[in-house]
Amino acid sequence: MAQDPYRYFRPEARNLLDQFAQGILELENKGASAAAVQRLLRLAHTLKGAARVVRQSAIAERAHAIEDALVPFRDSPQGIAREKIDTILTHLDEIGSQIVTLVPDDGNNGVDHGPAAADELPASTAQAAANGVAADSARDAQRAIRADLADTDAVIDGVTETYARVNAVRRSAATIEHLGHLADLLRAQLAAKAVTEPGRPAAGGLNQSSTLVEELRRKIGALANEFDTTITQVDRELRQLRDAAEGLKLIPIDSVLMALKRTARDSARALGKQVNFEGAGGDIRLDAEVLGRIQGALIQLVRNAVAHGIEPQDERLQAGKPAAGRIAVEVSRRGAEILFLCRDDGRGIDLAAVRQVAVQRGLLNPASNGLSAEELVDILLRGGISTSAQVTDVSGRGVGLDIVREALERLGGEISVTTDAGRGATFELLVPRSITSIPALIVLPEDGGGPVALPLDGVRRILRLASGDIACAAAGASILYEDHAVPFVPLSAALNGAPWSTGRTWTAIIVAGSGRIAAIGVEQLVGTARMVVRPLPDRINSSPLTLGAALDSEGYPQLVLDPDGLVAAAHGARAAELAAAPAKPPVLVIDDSLTTRMLEKSILESAGYDVDVASSGEEGLDLARRKRFALILCDVEMPGIDGFTFVERIRSDAALRDIPAILVTSRSAPEDRQRGRDIGAHGYIVKSEFNQAELLSMIQPMVS
Repeated sequence: MAQDPYRYFRPEARNLLDQFAQGILELENKGASAAAVQRLLRLAHTLKGAARVVRQSAIAERAHAIEDALVPFRDSPQGIAREKIDTILTHLDEIGSQIVTLVPDDGNNGVDHGPAAADELPASTAQAAANGVAADSARDAQRAIRADLADTDAVIDGVTETYARVNAVRRSAATIEHLGHLADLLRAQLAAKAVTEPGRPAAGGLNQSSTLVEELRRKIGALANEFDTTITQVDRELRQLRDAAEGLKLIPIDSVLMALKRTARDSARALGKQVNFEGAGGDIRLDAEVLGRIQGALIQLVRNAVAHGIEPQDERLQAGKPAAGRIAVEVSRRGAEILFLCRDDGRGIDLAAVRQVAVQRGLLNPASNGLSAEELVDILLRGGISTSAQVTDVSGRGVGLDIVREALERLGGEISVTTDAGRGATFELLVPRSITSIPALIVLPEDGGGPVALPLDGVRRILRLASGDIACAAAGASILYEDHAVPFVPLSAALNGAPWSTGRTWTAIIVAGSGRIAAIGVEQLVGTARMVVRPLPDRINSSPLTLGAALDSEGYPQLVLDPDGLVAAAHGARAAELAAAPAKPPVLVIDDSLTTRMLEKSILESAGYDVDVASSGEEGLDLARRKRFALILCDVEMPGIDGFTFVERIRSDAALRDIPAILVTSRSAPEDRQRGRDIGAHGYIVKSEFNQAELLSMIQPMVS
């Protein structure tokens, strides 16, 4: 396999170019500052140095030319002239084209096989390098990304093969375990024989054999433990490598937004217009194939918005609009799909012109006067129609929207268009995700089911609810959130319609979806993680609450839920699903430590108890005389009445003597434990040995 001396240079250089392009466009929009110019100079210097390391003198020279262009503005309060920015962007385009043409060394004595000259390249490549159009540069970058992904695919294939081998080796663990059982059987047989024949001369030999078998058993046990530890570690590292490699196949949408910003800038420059571009949702990561196909469609929409939508400056001013037009591309997740929203504040689609051109092209009957705006837009999307009066480098051939339609058809997506005369147009592109990477919150449902994940972008807040915080009415259960009633439903009830009870505390997640919010009750928050989400196979009849699946730490699929579906389920839940709430046993916790009080209170409330707290023995006695408790947990070392004295006093009180009391203390001496038993405490728990499960198991029979 030939060496590739540019393997690390290409991604580094592209990253530097992306940062530089964003920085220079911000300078154009916001004006120059010493810090911003200095940052660009550092980027150019880094690129120049990297290019020289791999002997790419042409790239290094262009980076040096960029430095020369920026230096005069390092300490100047004046903004950079647009012509100077054009020059810098041209250098960036040329460098980008040269990076694309870099090929691995063929081993021919280290000869530098850098970018070919324009006349040595295929015509399409030479043209792309010559004209510096942002759309061509973006496509070149996308091709380069796909080329680098071949290395990632090779890593994933290697990890998959190694995984299979590890699983095969794992099966050997059963053999080792079987050997251990055989050794145990042999030891048992030798022991039985030594007992039945203790006086035979061979008894000494049996003892020696037993010693050898015992040694063999220990060796097998140690081998089994080491084997299991090693395999577990290798398995964990392979999973991490697999997840990292699959994550590398996902490209942040921010890279496309940068190309679109450049497209808007260059198109407006060519047409003598002013345009401000805004992008949102760039942190979403998508499969390279999906992103590559949708990128061309978005570029066409931005170019069309500049050419057909945004009016010239004087026309905008006469209409009471800002001189600079606005184009925005927003990316968001909608269920199992990704929504690309491209909108502008221009004149909108000229439907009368669309109808006129369609009639001229024979695509529409002249007598068809009753077509709706949707029908005319549908004709426009078929391609072959342009409302531009002249052909330019930006528009006029009637193929732009045809490219958009074709891209959506290949992706299996949908497109919808709305237009408002004088206010602008909006294009909505809805495409399948294929695979994507999202940050997710992992939770456990209250019915004991396995963990599921919820996209973090749908999570608004996490609350702790007491039973009294949930209101039940004919329309369903709800809670009060920010002074508004919000539907509440437990996760298991949303997933499978299981009945549930309000007589407990809940961890509730405020989830947003489809313009509404709802509270979803869960048993436990497990944590957060970035997950590579895949759509479920078509043959699986998935719930509308399911977004897809990801692989958990053991390599098993884990459901990823759809916030839109959860919110819809919560709004559709009925109070009939509520079960009668059981009575909650009242428990009193007495401790002078706030941390200990609240910890014990949280544990007991999560287990379904109604908990009151007191910070001293005196306060605890007062509460116990005013309210009947099923159980009291009391610290020993407290100012005033200590725990021992407290228990002695309730045992001497006829109204309180039957209440079970448990001492929770840091004192572990045997004499302290004995004193607790002597005064009538039902339990004694040392804080350093505190175990939540043991506490609850100790309490349960006392209050039942």
